[in-house]
Amino acid sequence: MGDLDNLAVENFREYLRIPSVHPDVNYDDCVTFLQNQAKSLGLPLKIYHCFPNKPIVVLTWIGYEPEIPAILLNSHMDVVPVFKDEWTYDPFSAEMDDKGNIYARGAQDMKCVGIQYLEAIRRLRLNNVTLRRTVHISFVPDEEISGIEGMKEFVKTKEFKELNVGFALDEGIASPDDVYALFNGERCIWYMHIHCPGQPGHGSLLLDNTAGEKVRRILNRFYEFREQEQKKLKGNSSLTIGDVTTVNLTRLRGGVQSNVVPSEFVLVIDCRIPVTVNVVQFENTLKKWCDEAGEGVWIEYQQKQPQIPVTRLDESNAFWIAFKEASDNMNIKLKPQIFTGGTDSRYIRSLGIPAIGFSPMNNTPVLLHDHNEYLNKDVFLRGIEIYSALIPAVANVEDKTG
Repeated sequence: MGDLDNLAVENFREYLRIPSVHPDVNYDDCVTFLQNQAKSLGLPLKIYHCFPNKPIVVLTWIGYEPEIPAILLNSHMDVVPVFKDEWTYDPFSAEMDDKGNIYARGAQDMKCVGIQYLEAIRRLRLNNVTLRRTVHISFVPDEEISGIEGMKEFVKTKEFKELNVGFALDEGIASPDDVYALFNGERCIWYMHIHCPGQPGHGSLLLDNTAGEKVRRILNRFYEFREQEQKKLKGNSSLTIGDVTTVNLTRLRGGVQSNVVPSEFVLVIDCRIPVTVNVVQFENTLKKWCDEAGEGVWIEYQQKQPQIPVTRLDESNAFWIAFKEASDNMNIKLKPQIFTGGTDSRYIRSLGIPAIGFSPMNNTPVLLHDHNEYLNKDVFLRGIEIYSALIPAVANVEDKTG
């Protein structure tokens, strides 16, 4: 490896060693690391706060037409918890094995992308490349817990508005084959607490109108629907999980002891709804199921995200055209699809700003949130090359808005 590649790998591993892990994340070391990166790149850095101890770090590379809408390269600093006993190496040691696989929590999700942005920009600046549009590189907190005190609030601020973002890149996921996954939309997430009240009493009786009966009826509806969605997915090879509605029972609360029929059970359902579904009709269907399950069954929404329009991948989106042309020039095969989970892109798209989720990791097993999460150094370095072409492509799109 050359000096720049060695530097990139070491910066990646240093960033991975910062345990910015939930719960109770301390972002101080991430901020210090990014401040040092900004100095080495010769870029100004600003830190914003929507909430205490939740820094939003933004590095800025000013373009030669700074008045036109800018490019945002977004990543998040936080990572999900680990079960250390299940790991071959310490999940915050960033150990690299003899195959060049770098093991650490965040190796795929998504500290790799944040460093790839910075290292691509390092190469571009060393080569005296200039860009038409200003590029902002943002590092945000709490994406792994829905970004509620991170990007969700940041997009509402005047500070975000002053960034004048016209297009954004954010995270995708690894691809196990040679095709790169690309995401232009996300399913909306509904977390439902379904309350099933009923007649309480002694466990030796056959009471009418019990909570358990209502649980059975409502679960039958959900699992019949779930089976239909499974058949739809299996029966059409062009569909991905992001094209169907997923429903999963994740918790069941209720009861006091073995011989007492409880007065209520509460089902917790994780539901992800694709952009093709009419959410008003879907909610009416859910209400119908509750009515059919029995008296008093109702839904409390812990989270009920709106359905956000996808980013268009056609001639109307000049940034997409530039992205696609740059990818074609590198012989990169892309598979556009709807993201299975939720990322900070949804908050950016909610403002009408086009955003694409893309993590340049192909021929790599999908290990986000999994034990022994790793990324191979050669895949990581190839990602820097890819961003070195993509960033100028989207940042040099002419402004035709007037």
